[in-house]
Amino acid sequence: MDTNSGEEFAVGCILSIKTTLGDEFEGQVITFDRPSNILVIQEGLKSESGPRRNIRLLKANYIKEFSFLGKSEDPLDLKKCYLDLTTLQAREESAIREAEIAAERIGVGVTAEAQNIFDALSKTLPVRWDKTVIVVMNEVRVSSPYLPESVSGGSPAANERVRKVVRQLRDTIT
Repeated sequence: MDTNSGEEFAVGCILSIKTTLGDEFEGQVITFDRPSNILVIQEGLKSESGPRRNIRLLKANYIKEFSFLGKSEDPLDLKKCYLDLTTLQAREESAIREAEIAAERIGVGVTAEAQNIFDALSKTLPVRWDKTVIVVMNEVRVSSPYLPESVSGGSPAANERVRKVVRQLRDTIT
């Protein structure tokens, strides 16, 4: 679609849009960015799900056809914006917890090979880092240079299981 005129994408316009990918939806134009050719549309004008709205970023080239349904007030009017702060805070806390968990899985001061062994062990066994030592099942320890002979502690069965996994990993790596 040729969007050189861009006037049909004025802020506040309500459009019915059909995309080249077969999507059909209605929404209000929040903005149109000419350099990137991206149209920002706010969907959910009929308040079926309460105050929630979806924001859709759409490359204008993907618009097959559209029709003008009317003009509404400013979609960015702060008095009419609704933010569910409780949900946003819960999402933030969840994202922070996930980031902290992911950070704990990254060894500090260890080789890439050690990290690869940790990652492989973590697929089937509970593991964590204790400085540069891999702790498996809270009892078996794998120390540098992360060879089967570097495995210590834990019950004989757990120790042998970890040795076997480390041996297989080392054989795969080399």
